[in-house]
Amino acid sequence: SHFTPGGAEPLPAEPQSCVPFKMDLESALKECSSALDLFLNNRFMDALALLKPWKNQSMYHAMGYSSILVMQAAMTFEPKDIDTAMASLRESLQTCEKFRKKVGLMESIANFWNRQSTDKLTEEEMHAELCYAEVLLQKASLTFLDESIIGFIKGGMKIRNSYQIYKDCQTMINSLEDKEKQKQTYVHFTGGVSMGIGSFNLMLSLLPSRVLRLMEFLGFSGDRTQYCCIFFFLTGDGFVRAESLLEPYSKKFPNGALMLFYTARIAVLKGNFTFAQEKFLACIASQEEWRQIHHLCYWELMWAYSFEQKWKEAYRYANFLCKESKWSQAIYVYQKASILSMLPEEEVNKLGENVVDLFRQVDSLRLRIAGKSIPTEKFAAKKAQRYSSSVPVKLVVPALEMMYVWNGFTVVGKRPGLTESILSTLEKAEEQLKNEQNPSEYHLDDQCLVQLLKGLCLRELGRLVQAEICFNHVISCENDIKHDNYLVPFTMYELGLLHRQKGDISKAITIIENVKMNYKDYNMESRLHFRIHAALNTMGTFAAKLPPSRTPA
Repeated sequence: SHFTPGGAEPLPAEPQSCVPFKMDLESALKECSSALDLFLNNRFMDALALLKPWKNQSMYHAMGYSSILVMQAAMTFEPKDIDTAMASLRESLQTCEKFRKKVGLMESIANFWNRQSTDKLTEEEMHAELCYAEVLLQKASLTFLDESIIGFIKGGMKIRNSYQIYKDCQTMINSLEDKEKQKQTYVHFTGGVSMGIGSFNLMLSLLPSRVLRLMEFLGFSGDRTQYCCIFFFLTGDGFVRAESLLEPYSKKFPNGALMLFYTARIAVLKGNFTFAQEKFLACIASQEEWRQIHHLCYWELMWAYSFEQKWKEAYRYANFLCKESKWSQAIYVYQKASILSMLPEEEVNKLGENVVDLFRQVDSLRLRIAGKSIPTEKFAAKKAQRYSSSVPVKLVVPALEMMYVWNGFTVVGKRPGLTESILSTLEKAEEQLKNEQNPSEYHLDDQCLVQLLKGLCLRELGRLVQAEICFNHVISCENDIKHDNYLVPFTMYELGLLHRQKGDISKAITIIENVKMNYKDYNMESRLHFRIHAALNTMGTFAAKLPPSRTPA
């Protein structure tokens, strides 16, 4: 939501029981702000009850009501919740349509090629455009859950339409007179437009270049800096800015589940794992109405304890996810088995678990969207194949490998003591592999995995020469790696970051672009391309000084 905490009405003791005779734009914004307060204060059903009476007569009530249902559907992943949210979104679009400017057939055709003039809209019609765009974007997100290519095409068309309307709204803001900008309703309008434009800019700026070129051909363009400046005012220390943005909400809703969750999430990213664990537990205790928020906390707690190598505690939350959450059973079961693999066998037996049986379940639990596998699930299923034979071949440090997959080494690297502890675990695994009496077909792959992870720890600890030796060892084994084809391109990427850390930006860019240009069809390729895109963006100033025709060998 784009409502600001400072502009909201005081929390009502209970939702209003009677419907006012008239709901003008200003009244609708105030009441929806009150509904947002209820929502952020863990009173989710009360917020819905406050919005429901006017959801067919007020565009903001319609949008707010649908937004809550969409959020619920996204967290539960239940078909009935998705259907309920989709039905509400269709009704909301109809409600918003009532307030949009009416155009004739010929004007509609003209507007298809040339966007409609924005200087003839009333204030109510402007807000209707904004609400329509926001609801349309939410409907697109649910449309993507339709497991067909038609669903994806429909979702893409809705997103493009939403994007164009947001751009029109931005044009409206630029054309408004100063006296119009003094209204409270204008503050909400500009907030909503900034939220929409900013979200699109951030989303598009994170796409790899080849995907972004296609998106731009379809009429999209993204600028991460524009987004950050318009909406988040991010300059300097991002954590300080994030905390300052969260502060007014945390003060107003100290027991709000979402506020506690975001506070804990920032703490994780800063490496303050103990404080984060306390806040996640407080978030869980704050409400029971939406247990799916508990699942978000379980996921984060699992990682917070994994970073500390407290495997029993991490197992506890992985087990909760396996039992309660429907988001990705394949990943949850794989994570659970991976964490148990880090414990001594006798400890696993005491817990009543069988690691082999868990790994064997992974492939059957995979989801498919539009007939396509989810890349991380596909990766987990391929790793788990080692347990499908009558004589399973154990994975080496699988929980630490998944920590890398989810970018956890960047987080744990903020704690040198914990990084040293993980390095010690990797050195023990390295020694065990050296002493292997009957090496399997996976032996070299396992050795290279350990060297990659060891190099990451050494780099985070500033031991760059040793880290480079580890990375180069993996790269030198490229022709002999049999199964984990992701290891070399990911290692080269990490080597590029090492040269960036040494200050050799030109070499860093050359190595990273080599990965982008010359490696394909490996596991988690899209994930690495996102990381490459982000890394090259940070080095863009230097890249601009390099010859444009450079093609790395």
